[in-house]
Amino acid sequence: MQRALAVHPFQCFYSPRFDPKPYFYNSPKINTLYPYSNSTSFSLSRELKVLAANKQQPHDIINSENRDDENELLQEKVIAAAAADELDLGWLPAFPHVLTASMSNFLFGYHIGVMNGPIVSIAKELGFEGNSFLEGLVVSIFIVGAFIGSIASGSLVDKLGYRRTFQIDTLPLILGAIVSAQAHSIEEMLLGRFLVGLGIGVNTVLVPIYISEVAPTQYRGSLGSLCQIGTCVGIIASLCLAIPSENDPHWWRTMLYIASVPGFILALGMQFSVESPRWLCKAGRLDEAKKVIRNIWGSSEVDKAIEEFGSVIKNDGSDLDSCWLELLEEPHSRVATIGGALFVLQQFAGINGVLYFSSLTFKDVGISSSALASLYVGLTNFAGALCALYLMDKQGRQRLLVGSYAGMALSMFLIVCAISFPLEGEISNNLSIVGTILYIFTFAVGAGPVTGLIIPELSSSRMRGKIMGFSFSVHWVCNFLVGLFFLELVEKFGVAPVYGSFGAFSLMAAAFAYYFIVETKGRSLEEIEMSLNPNFQGKRNSE
Repeated sequence: MQRALAVHPFQCFYSPRFDPKPYFYNSPKINTLYPYSNSTSFSLSRELKVLAANKQQPHDIINSENRDDENELLQEKVIAAAAADELDLGWLPAFPHVLTASMSNFLFGYHIGVMNGPIVSIAKELGFEGNSFLEGLVVSIFIVGAFIGSIASGSLVDKLGYRRTFQIDTLPLILGAIVSAQAHSIEEMLLGRFLVGLGIGVNTVLVPIYISEVAPTQYRGSLGSLCQIGTCVGIIASLCLAIPSENDPHWWRTMLYIASVPGFILALGMQFSVESPRWLCKAGRLDEAKKVIRNIWGSSEVDKAIEEFGSVIKNDGSDLDSCWLELLEEPHSRVATIGGALFVLQQFAGINGVLYFSSLTFKDVGISSSALASLYVGLTNFAGALCALYLMDKQGRQRLLVGSYAGMALSMFLIVCAISFPLEGEISNNLSIVGTILYIFTFAVGAGPVTGLIIPELSSSRMRGKIMGFSFSVHWVCNFLVGLFFLELVEKFGVAPVYGSFGAFSLMAAAFAYYFIVETKGRSLEEIEMSLNPNFQGKRNSE
């Protein structure tokens, strides 16, 4: 369906860009109908087709001095038809399935924030208060589990599909939350956190792939942004729920029990969600794949999609279980290198370090509550994620990445200036606040959501799970390293040089995205794979 003037998926009921009333009601004599030019590409309504069949022009009737009630009614129908054509709800059939999968990101965000407030109460109750190593271990064991989970995710998806893998993965998420909530020793807490990390590691790989394979092409970017939004909402929820922990030393158990609830919702929701049509085709279940495509993309897309899936499967092979050694072959090695590099640059650009120091920055301007400061950070992150949802399918992935990292570099420059130059205290503090908020916002617009989305888009259907698993394992290793050495580097060199290095990595990331990232906006996964895979091109030329 031709559609040049599109409405954003969540701009459902009214678009300020299309208000037909001025074209009809601003003058006592109506001289023009809303211009149906190629730039708007509205489909002709039934009433307009009737007019065309009678060889009458719409403006001839509307401009008539003796308009009767019938023509006025026809005019209202034309307005309604134009508005209906502008109302684009093509994203809606896939939305419930994507929203269910995004519950995994809510859990990810919740478990990121759940330990920030109550860690002191947990350490005191479990007997390791004052032991910084064990406090750090409770947090970092989560990352170890996530690393293992990300490595295992690719093989699980290849064999079981997405729905079953999601459901199986809820077991460590639910069990880990309950074990953590009931812990009466450091060993039990470590076991619970490891299980949760294992589940999160699998899900952080699954969700971007599932959304990229289920979402219609023209909405893949916007729906993919729900990953980042889910993470932000999870962080905000955990921060809000942590407020009572300041007065109730046992409240952390309630918070961890609550963490098991989204796992049950995810398991139940996946029972009613669709399987990836691409995985169904690889598994030889064509009838089921056609049914899914018909339900979430529309009947007109069935034949084209099945043909594209078949071409890719013919090139890649129908074997469901890919091999890790295939990552050494082209074009998989190139995409895996790009995926790993994107996550290295993302983590070394310093998001975790900035978040760590954000509470201190807010404290300098009078916000003494660390929970309130963290909430401001979470809301800024959420606002950026909403902007990403709106811009992803309009501006494209590459442009968002470049702009995001450029904004992060500028933010680091502002903070370094505030720290290094002899400015007045109020000016310095305000400059630090502006830099911190700008950094978090620009990260959430591009570097956060785009990185996880672009990798499955560039990956081949056969190796998508393995490439994502490898890329996220790199992410968790870099996350661990930044957390391990950040404070030591700050103590040795100072905040300004460390933040300056974050800015340098941000500039490197912007340059990398500009030169090495291929734009994927508006292209199906099969079109992208066919254009990037020289083996496919060779086979097609030989045929």
